[in-house]
Amino acid sequence: MLEFGRKIMTAGAVAMAVGFAAVPAKAQEFINVLTGGTSGVYYPLGVALSEIYGKGIEGSRTQVQATKASVENLNLLQQGKGEIAFALGDSVALAWEGNTEAGYPGKLDKLRGIAAIYPNYIQIVASQESGIKSLADLKGKSLSVGAPASGTELNARAIFAAAGMKYEDLGKVEYLPFAESVELIKNRQLDATLQSAGLGVASIRDLATSLPINVVAVPADAVAKIGSPYLSVTIPAGTYEGQAEDVNTAAVGNFLITHSDVSDETAYQMTKLLFESLPQLVAAHAAAKAIDPKKALDGMPVPLHPGAERYYKEAGLLK
Repeated sequence: MLEFGRKIMTAGAVAMAVGFAAVPAKAQEFINVLTGGTSGVYYPLGVALSEIYGKGIEGSRTQVQATKASVENLNLLQQGKGEIAFALGDSVALAWEGNTEAGYPGKLDKLRGIAAIYPNYIQIVASQESGIKSLADLKGKSLSVGAPASGTELNARAIFAAAGMKYEDLGKVEYLPFAESVELIKNRQLDATLQSAGLGVASIRDLATSLPINVVAVPADAVAKIGSPYLSVTIPAGTYEGQAEDVNTAAVGNFLITHSDVSDETAYQMTKLLFESLPQLVAAHAAAKAIDPKKALDGMPVPLHPGAERYYKEAGLLK
């Protein structure tokens, strides 16, 4: 009797398995959005993109990953551990070249472009108490330059080289994310922070409302020495509490990047929904106001993904 019961159960299990196998499973599209630290601009925009893609791409399941930003994001894309990522233009160009000093194991040949989005402003902010008002004043002081080999830290290296300075000129160099840098300044354990981000970044807004700050200029002649893709720009007066005057600095374009193993249809939908959902992105962060489909191909450092190319052709932006 026991043996007979076993046979019935086994037959039932086989029948169930066959029944389940007969129902075609709908493939689920997984989209991991690679961003940056939670106090930067990439993260809130990434959260908004994740929501947009989750609702707009049928069968998709989305996730937002906080990272050390550009360099880590690009390495993760090459490894297939993300589907779309935020990254600085110079970081993307160095990844495509395979620059090992910038933190890449070799040429990241799977990278493909989605769109140029908004510029990152290199924002050097010091406590007024530190007495730092210029790049030269940083000598002998403590400065956080972002996570090691991050896009922000690559920007810091370029700025210092153009100004004829080295990290060795500083009293202390910290390699910390934005929010941690700000906390150290608040606690008088750090003099200044260099942050490469969209204007109005939350971390600096937080700092400016906590204590008096100086926004340190990067002179136009220093920016000119670096050259492309760096541009000389202005941080408008009033961007941060207590900032009474315009401050000159450098800017580098940001890009949304994917990889060659992402399907053409998914890349097409990601590109299309990006531009169809700009109000939602602007609501997430004001930096998104600069996203313009007419400028989306400007300075793209890697080949376009065929899916993105399809969108631009349909929109009349690419022949």
